[in-house]
Amino acid sequence: MNVLGVETSCDESAASVVGADGVRADIIYSQRVHEAYGGVVPELAARAHLERIAAVVEAALTESGVSRPDAVAATAGPGLVGAVLVGFSWAKALARAWDVPFIGVNHLEGHLLSPRLDEPDLVFPYLGLVVSGGHTALYLVEGLGRYQTLGQTVDDAVGEAFDKVARMMDLGYPGGPVVDRMAALGDATALTLPRPRVRGEPMAWSFAGLKTAVRQALAREVLDPKDVCAAFQEAAVDSLMSRVRLAMKQTGVRRLALAGGVAANEGLRSAALALKADGVEVFVPPKTRCTDNGSMIAYAGRCHLMAGRRDRLDMTVRAQWPVA
Repeated sequence: MNVLGVETSCDESAASVVGADGVRADIIYSQRVHEAYGGVVPELAARAHLERIAAVVEAALTESGVSRPDAVAATAGPGLVGAVLVGFSWAKALARAWDVPFIGVNHLEGHLLSPRLDEPDLVFPYLGLVVSGGHTALYLVEGLGRYQTLGQTVDDAVGEAFDKVARMMDLGYPGGPVVDRMAALGDATALTLPRPRVRGEPMAWSFAGLKTAVRQALAREVLDPKDVCAAFQEAAVDSLMSRVRLAMKQTGVRRLALAGGVAANEGLRSAALALKADGVEVFVPPKTRCTDNGSMIAYAGRCHLMAGRRDRLDMTVRAQWPVA
């Protein structure tokens, strides 16, 4: 079964075809229009999707050699509603025109299942750490459609914190990649930063306090941006991994998979892979699978289709859609 997956939840217009033999095509157009604003502007994102979605889908079909897929899957939420509607509506129209089944996919479920696309050895159950500009959460993934939220951020997502710290030093947008590069050149010991905790919620994160600590440090003294990036990244990664280790103790599950844009961060990838020394199975996705992509949507949709699920074409999108 070849499934076309369409993803437009934020600032990537993406389409992919996934079949029994894996990914047959994966096309991603990352919007540049937001750079001047230092963050994603919802209205501009929706307009950019409208301009690109036809070409992106056509490119995926051409590259895959599939002119008429067996089914169509699309992100139905969570995300920016205007942006989600573009890909979702386009996908439903294609499913109707081709008279093939349609599946509306939860964006977070796409992230949680995506490591299995490249890692056939990743079996249930496992811990899924989803880290991006809009999401920071740790889940227990017990099977298809069976997820438990173990912990999540109470304020900023970790990717959002990376962007804001980069903005404080005029490093450009998106901030995650540049902070990661500069951190490799800096000295994390040059600046002491807190590892914020949420009172009464040991599995929760709070990155707003860490971001504020960086701003206060920059206001107090002149610091080398490379050192600031190194100290901030180390603190953020430590915060993420401390909850992962706690979750392993609580659940007994010693299998971890990363997902989301921040999963491309070298500091986080290294910290996760270091767990292997303690006998933990760690699955780190290729960097091309970290950002929002159509392959994760096509794969999640294909899994549900193979399990017998079909969605009606009058299904609607959701700005908020908890996966667990």
